[in-house]
Amino acid sequence: MKLFIAGLATETNSFSPIPTGTLAFEDAYVGKNATQEPPNLFSAPMHEWRHMAEAEGWSVTEGLCAFAQPAGPTIRSTYESFRDDILADLKAAKPDIVLLTMHGAMIAEGYDDCEGDLLTHVRDIVGPDVTVGLEIDPHNHLTDAMLSAANLIVSYKEYPHTDGPDRARELFTLAADTAAGKINPVMRDYDCRMIAMFHTSRSPMREFVDDMMAREGSEGILSLSLSHGFPWGDCARVGARMLAITDGDADKASAVAQEFGKRLWDNRESFRPDWPSISEALDKVQTGTDKPLVLADFADNAGGGAPADSTFVLQQVLDRGMRNVALGIFWDPVLVRMCQDVGVGGTMRVRLGGKVDVCSGDPVDLTVTIRGIKTGMHQMMGATAMPMGTGVWLEADGVHMVLSDKRTQAFHPDAFKELGLDLGSLDAVIVKSSQHFYAGFAPIASDVIYINGPGAITPDYANIPYTKRDGNFWPKVENPF
Repeated sequence: MKLFIAGLATETNSFSPIPTGTLAFEDAYVGKNATQEPPNLFSAPMHEWRHMAEAEGWSVTEGLCAFAQPAGPTIRSTYESFRDDILADLKAAKPDIVLLTMHGAMIAEGYDDCEGDLLTHVRDIVGPDVTVGLEIDPHNHLTDAMLSAANLIVSYKEYPHTDGPDRARELFTLAADTAAGKINPVMRDYDCRMIAMFHTSRSPMREFVDDMMAREGSEGILSLSLSHGFPWGDCARVGARMLAITDGDADKASAVAQEFGKRLWDNRESFRPDWPSISEALDKVQTGTDKPLVLADFADNAGGGAPADSTFVLQQVLDRGMRNVALGIFWDPVLVRMCQDVGVGGTMRVRLGGKVDVCSGDPVDLTVTIRGIKTGMHQMMGATAMPMGTGVWLEADGVHMVLSDKRTQAFHPDAFKELGLDLGSLDAVIVKSSQHFYAGFAPIASDVIYINGPGAITPDYANIPYTKRDGNFWPKVENPF
């Protein structure tokens, strides 16, 4: 058996001011030997597939793996160049199975559905008899083109996304069984008519995911995936969809997808954000007794395409005269470079944040002491290491700020600890992240609070200014059915 593997991924925020071009991918990862290097979120599946294929004695051809931090639409020439590189290697490989790792919400200039476009080209090359499988992030736009071109589509089930390698192994087994004629996968999806965020770390989504997994492998159900959708991707398909794959039974797949989709709808009120404002969240810090509180600056999450340099929360912390608080990770490569020149222990005047866009707020002028600098930093998300670049810890009268020269969200306490910060001694840690921080930070937190504040990805789903999808979705419409 011959296997071809490749990857191309970024999550597109159509409203982000940051373009996604070739340099954005090169700043994260571009290469054809991803399985020979440490795994990241999107290359980890390729590691699993190569290991499993070689254990079976298969030959493996590895094409391009390229990914970029979430930001605005990808430059057309960048997408087409990467796509055509993958397709050229695919033509030469002549495989029996193709497995791709992508995001599912990649938009480029002229392409609202990069995943569907790439898969369609793949199918045109390999013909109808080759098994094509796709692993994607649950924040995807599950399109008809994707469903038509692939035999199998599997999404991560967890948010935070700690289960990418697990889903990769499942997809490999399903693809191998399909190629061997042991199963005949049939995919059907159900439109939940909802746009929201679904945190699987707590009820009711915890039970939803557990029940999906319990149903797989019985009654002919091969795989179940919830496509959460990515709310800030302006395309006709944005929104939650339930996907079921069964062994040859289309009616069964439709029924199960509808069953789980209606269950999500029935729980909709639990997904309506009822979070405190910045001021209300900081009140909880100042009046609480259990420490540290972990606050999520949801709207400035680099993982959703935000700049990660907003100052709205920082400014209120300073205005209140708060102390013993840490905030991060601010994206400020210019200031990081200046701090490296001054060195640890140095004191300097700095202008922090507020650089990229109006959604970044105003810059903040401070006198700071440089407490820590470390190059080549990484953060763990599950079993994968996410690059952080050079990190800097600044202190201004008991307010601690962590910066990096790579735009990234806060995934793990190590982003603070490795610079020397003792998080357990703080009143609060305020992380620029929407949910991926949870697995790492929840164990050290007395409580976790999500802030409903300004920024590039505010959780106001009813008023996202879409131009390409209709307005018939909850919560914009109370009953879109």
